[in-house]
Amino acid sequence: MTTTAPPPLVGLEEEVDGIVVCREVVPVTHDVTSFVLEPPRPGGLRFDPGQYLTVTVEVDGQRLSRCYSITSPATRPDLLTITVKRVPGGPVSNWLHDHLAPGSTLEVTGPLGSFTRVGRPSPRQLYLSAGSGITPLMSMARTIVDRGEVADLVFVHHARTPVDIVFRDELERLQQAHPGIRVVVVCEEDAPYERWEGLRGRISGALLEEVAPDVAGREVFVCGPPPYREAARRLLAAAGADPARVHEESYELGTPPPVAPPVAPSVARAAGPAGAPGTHAVELRRSGRTLECGPGVTILQAALRDGVTLPSSCHEGVCGTCKTAMLSGTVDMEPAGGIRPREVERGLILLCCSTPTDDVVLDA
Repeated sequence: MTTTAPPPLVGLEEEVDGIVVCREVVPVTHDVTSFVLEPPRPGGLRFDPGQYLTVTVEVDGQRLSRCYSITSPATRPDLLTITVKRVPGGPVSNWLHDHLAPGSTLEVTGPLGSFTRVGRPSPRQLYLSAGSGITPLMSMARTIVDRGEVADLVFVHHARTPVDIVFRDELERLQQAHPGIRVVVVCEEDAPYERWEGLRGRISGALLEEVAPDVAGREVFVCGPPPYREAARRLLAAAGADPARVHEESYELGTPPPVAPPVAPSVARAAGPAGAPGTHAVELRRSGRTLECGPGVTILQAALRDGVTLPSSCHEGVCGTCKTAMLSGTVDMEPAGGIRPREVERGLILLCCSTPTDDVVLDA
């Protein structure tokens, strides 16, 4: 999409963009924990079920950001819950598990993301999740139950073993809590001390045919590791699901983008019109630096090329870490949920997925 800089920003956003307080730490499985967070303002935080928060922590002197779904229902805005799997070698998930305790604080931004039922009100739904991909879908299901919504929901969750089933007890209670919800849990194998008596294996066409033969008429939400989502996408297409009604969530952090090649020596490096065709100047107003972006080069890529350090993390338009005010100019921006429409209206852009279409001035 193309966005143009409006007048300078006035005031602050009403969403959480700062410090929250941890009120409770709840073990979920052997490597998954829920953290209950209190927003800074009375009255809580409005969010859509399925959205996420970007969490920023300092590890070994480096600020790192990761995205975690809100798992609490939208009907209970006074406290927010994120549920985090400890990832081997994952600096942020391990920091949260090892250091976040009741009474401690955490820097967050959000809510963010478009993986939500809002605007997709079909009562016939299919949720497909694997591992910690259950987190946004649990917020959706909890909201349905809390609101007493009319729903025809098939909720399929895949886990490696029985001890890896996230929210296991609650999944068993969901069907009792709402007559329109059917829960299907599938495990790949037994746990060392527990034999799994339910369905086994991975996602398959036969499974979809068994649990949701009417998938073509359902709104489908998929969240899990990339191979799981890829398999689900292929199987849903084969089963006749409408691609426009299949929604996926993914916020795995990407690798830094390739560094843009240097501009030609003949191109001026001062502020003002750039010399090469399709090249635009990006002025960093506060630092006094000027970058040049050739065709298809994002602002963040140009900054990395020139050794300019700007806030960034996911490089995919997801986490919102590189959100910056654009004071003038226009860009092509293709975000993946990391910026709110209201923020775009107020002149914020994501540097990692913004390509200038004119000379740009940033508050950076």
